[in-house]
Amino acid sequence: MQVFQAAESRRRLGLPVYNLAIGQPGTPAPALVRQAAGQALAEHRIGYTDALGLPPLRAAIAEHTRAWYGIDVPAANVVVTTGSSGGFLAAFLAAFSAGDTVAMPRPGYPAYRNILASLGCSVREFGCGPEHGFVPSPAMLRELDPVPEGLILGSPANPTGAMVAPGQLAEIAAWCRGRGVRLISDEIYHGISYAGPAACAWQFDRSSIVVNSFSKYFSMTGWRVGWLLVPDELLDAVDRLIANFTICPPTLSQLAALAAFQAHAELEANVARYAENRALLLQALPAIGLDRLAPADGAFYLYADVSDHTDDSLIWVRRVLADTGVALAPGRDFDTVDGHRFARLSFAGDIADIEQGVTVLGKYLQAGG
Repeated sequence: MQVFQAAESRRRLGLPVYNLAIGQPGTPAPALVRQAAGQALAEHRIGYTDALGLPPLRAAIAEHTRAWYGIDVPAANVVVTTGSSGGFLAAFLAAFSAGDTVAMPRPGYPAYRNILASLGCSVREFGCGPEHGFVPSPAMLRELDPVPEGLILGSPANPTGAMVAPGQLAEIAAWCRGRGVRLISDEIYHGISYAGPAACAWQFDRSSIVVNSFSKYFSMTGWRVGWLLVPDELLDAVDRLIANFTICPPTLSQLAALAAFQAHAELEANVARYAENRALLLQALPAIGLDRLAPADGAFYLYADVSDHTDDSLIWVRRVLADTGVALAPGRDFDTVDGHRFARLSFAGDIADIEQGVTVLGKYLQAGG
């Protein structure tokens, strides 16, 4: 976020910016969603909803889950949240107690670590680098000693775009279930994949908590609406937590999100654009010397080894931004051990900006930057 703020400051000064750092779609919410929001403003009072969300939206998410994964999910087990961030907070508080240990692969989304630490949990990160294809395996989990109370798994993952194959996810879910480990499955990039569809943890284990969101595939980041699939035994706790923290998710966003499930044609066009941008980067980055890349099988990121140019990615991305206007995310955000060697590039934006950004970056690296 500091890189993003520095890029925006540069933009306000009228200087060129090629933002390959931001982790959000470059497209607005679907037209149907925007139309629904306008209609809701005209026709609804926009008061509170149930803490767990509007019943019609919970039912629509349950139907979406059935359509995408072939599993029947009662609407009662769907919880609408204030973005996936609010979902993580409710899930972690409901599932874990202060002092519990929660494992997560690194590199990984830093908010997992930071939210858990703020709640008094111990975070145990385990290396899951290029030698493993950036994909955690059941063998890695069997090496965790003592066994943690929880495991967080993202697929497609941020920052690598790596995906856990369905069979491997089934094995991981079985390991968690057999040892009493609560699996938290981050599925917010589902729908954005290039090597086949992603699997849902509830296909294999209904004691897990699934976190999803309207932010990424549905292109609704600022609307702050997400959802959880919550096992029966945690529903009451989640209900009480949300009622106390936020009363309910944003009502206008919930009403608008009901239309998102009718906007798949527009959303699939967005994914096709990401795929085009991804193909561009997979060809262009090796041509400028950045040829050690994570799989990028899903999401809209490429995680690149930049150790030929720096031993501190945070300092390096700041220098690149100041010298060229190209904004990248430092790997140190995602991996406190090996992240100094990596930077994350987003391809969620406009293809012309991406092309220009890579061209400018290539000239900079060629000049010794």
